[in-house]
Amino acid sequence: MLAMRCYGDSNQPNLVLLHGFLGDKADWHGLMPRLSRHFHCVCIDLPGHGASPHIELVSPGFEQVAQLIQQTLAGIHIDKFHLLGYSLGGRIALHLAKLFPAQLLSVTLESCHPGLTIEAEKHARLQSDQQWHQLLTTCPISTFLARWYQQGVFADLSEVARSRLIERRQHNNPAALGAIYLATSLGLQQDLSNIPNQSAIKWHYFVGKDDSKFLNLAQAWQQQASITLHHFDNVGHNVHLANGQAFCERLIQQLIQDTQ
Repeated sequence: MLAMRCYGDSNQPNLVLLHGFLGDKADWHGLMPRLSRHFHCVCIDLPGHGASPHIELVSPGFEQVAQLIQQTLAGIHIDKFHLLGYSLGGRIALHLAKLFPAQLLSVTLESCHPGLTIEAEKHARLQSDQQWHQLLTTCPISTFLARWYQQGVFADLSEVARSRLIERRQHNNPAALGAIYLATSLGLQQDLSNIPNQSAIKWHYFVGKDDSKFLNLAQAWQQQASITLHHFDNVGHNVHLANGQAFCERLIQQLIQDTQ
C-alpha cells in the first residue's frame, strides 16, 4: 500500500487528494481544517514521494500508479470517492477515471494536462524530461530543485515562496523520484481529453489566472469536453498553495452541489 493520512469523519463522503511531482500528502495539510468538516479526506503519497516506497515502474507507468492507488483505497474499504489531483496528481487522476469510473463521485483537476496530441511535441517533451531526469539523478537535490522552480510555470512565485518550496522538497530521494518521473512523462501519456465525456459524473478544472499556459489549455479543453472551468485571481500554477481559502470554498461548494 501507498502511504496516506486521513482527516475527518469516515461517515462523510470520501475525498481522495493526489499531490504533484515533488510533493507529498503534507501539501494538503493547510486545507484540512476546512475540507475535513465536509469530507473524509484521504491524502495519498504517490510512489517515490513522502513515505511511499520507491517502486520501479513499467514505462509508461500511469496505469500502474492508478492501480496502486485503487489497491490502497480498497485496503481501507473505500470504493466511492470524490477525486482531486494537482498537476502530476491530476494526470494520474485521469487514469483512475479511465480505469475505475464506477468508483468516482466527481473529479477535480488542478493545473493538469490532459495529454499531448502531436507526435513531435511528445518527442520534444520526452527529450526534455530525459534531461531533467539526468539532472535529478546525478546532481545534488538542491541543484535540481533550484533549476526546477525557475521554470516559467512557477514564475508567479516570490523569491521567499520559491526558497520555502526548495527547502521543503530537499528531503526527497532522487532515485525514488527518478523512478516515477520518466515513467509518467507527459511525452508518454495518451491524450485523455475525452475521458470527461465518457462519464456521467461532474468534472471541474481549477486554474490560476496568472498561469497563462494552463489557463489557455483549460479554456481549449473546455470547448471539447464536459468540464467546468474555475478561474482564480492573482495566483499561478499552484492554486491551493497560493490561496487555500478560496480554493477550499469553491471546492466545497461544487462538490456539495454535485452530490445533491
